[in-house]
Amino acid sequence: QVQVVESGGGSAQSGGSLRLSCAASGLTSANYYMGWFRQTPGNEREGVAAICRDGRANYADSVKARFTISQDKAKNTLYLQMNSLKPEDTAMYYCAADPSYVCTQAPLRVGAYAYWGQGTQVTVSS
Repeated sequence: QVQVVESGGGSAQSGGSLRLSCAASGLTSANYYMGWFRQTPGNEREGVAAICRDGRANYADSVKARFTISQDKAKNTLYLQMNSLKPEDTAMYYCAADPSYVCTQAPLRVGAYAYWGQGTQVTVSS
């Protein structure tokens, strides 16, 4: 059974940094992609960053040059380093994984992922 568990959320001041982690277990496929998404109340979940197993990353325009996605394949752990945080980054952040063999570009679409974590809250104050 696949489990995806996020950690590392919390509060930060505008301009500060936070690092999110995501531990994935039960993924038996040798190839899979993972991603970070976020959602605020009343809004749809949106893709933030995603990464293929080979390390190619894809970012939403709103976080480019501020957020960095990375992975430790040996630990099946995904990270999201968030720098230069803005109040509009405040959201519930979700980690997702999908055991897809094909990863032409790591997708930022919610529908492309089969497994989801419960989320971790990030709050940025001005």
